Amino acid sequence: MSATLTLDQLRKDIADVLGEEPGDIPLDENLIDYGLDSVRLMTLVGRWRETYGVEVALTDLAERPAVDAWAALLGLTA
Repeated sequence: MSATLTLDQLRKDIADVLGEEPGDIPLDENLIDYGLDSVRLMTLVGRWRETYGVEVALTDLAERPAVDAWAALLGLTA
């Protein structure tokens, strides 16, 4: 049985690649302002595919780089 990606884990993973605390990453702000770049985004997508079996297009995430937008795209709830 594979692990399930949750909103909390999504936020933790994003904070991890950005070198921030999860609580310091606002849900509705542009993650590029926090240092998200294409390499970090590819790291996240790879991690989510490998760990959770999540299939998501990198371009879809790049179009709306905010935690709440990604949660909606991935069908996650709090």
